[in-house]
Amino acid sequence: MQSDTWHVTDEWAPIHAVMVGTGIGMGDAPTKKEIYDPQSLQHVLNNTYPSEDEVTKELDELALLLENHGAVVTRPDLVGVNQVFTRDIAMVIDNRMILTHMVEDRKKEQAGLKSTLQANLGSSITPPANVKIEGGDVLVMPGELWVGYSKASDFDRFTTARTNEAGINWLQDQFPNRKVRGFELQKSDLNPLKNSLHLDCCLAPLGMGHVIYYPGGFKNPEDLLWIQEQYPKESRLELSAREMANMECNFFSITPNKVISSLGFDRTKDQMKHWGYQVIEVNLSETAKMGGLIRCSTMPLRRNLKNS
Repeated sequence: MQSDTWHVTDEWAPIHAVMVGTGIGMGDAPTKKEIYDPQSLQHVLNNTYPSEDEVTKELDELALLLENHGAVVTRPDLVGVNQVFTRDIAMVIDNRMILTHMVEDRKKEQAGLKSTLQANLGSSITPPANVKIEGGDVLVMPGELWVGYSKASDFDRFTTARTNEAGINWLQDQFPNRKVRGFELQKSDLNPLKNSLHLDCCLAPLGMGHVIYYPGGFKNPEDLLWIQEQYPKESRLELSAREMANMECNFFSITPNKVISSLGFDRTKDQMKHWGYQVIEVNLSETAKMGGLIRCSTMPLRRNLKNS
């Protein structure tokens, strides 16, 4: 395999190349009309929304941390818009990059991928217009894709609904060798304690057979039961609504037993350490105020090339 092709087959194989978001260009705090998640709304109303300088500093530190752990780090081309959460604009599955269809206000962010697309030999595809997907809703699992979604009644009602049922069907067509498994999520445009913005905000599988999750993030009891059946009780950690809203599910595995998490998540950190993971902490407390955290700010391009 050539080193400049896409390659991501799961969530935890050793990271080789990753795009990290940037705070440059995000500008001043948005107005209430410009917001499309309840976490950001809360901080705008409280005058605690982060500055461009604060977010830029945090994401630069995350990029440096990944480089220090052997990853090739790229950043989006600067196109003068908010490009903090690179996970949502595209995702790599197997040897293809999917350019996602997002809420209308965010389409300009994908212009920041131009240099990365030109520098890589792998193919890229864009779903048809009726298919809506954001990368935070897709977990790449061994032989499967786990996808958070909303049915039409919620998708038409909530701005926080980002992936529709057509997205699940399209992914199954594109990746017939994988089982695409959907998880319908709870949504709220106003209350961060009642909103699972993406699947990676309420479900976090780990590389040695463990999972961290928020039970209240799922609309269907059978989906929650299925998750619990996959992981023995001693291999799973349930979060509270506040821990979910704080983004404690939103970490980033760089090897099967090594995880980057944000400072301040002591209960989650202690449990992962008890399970045998090395937890590397970085401060993204200001970035978290925008409704996303470490997984949202990172888009893996290549993992585990040695075993490919």
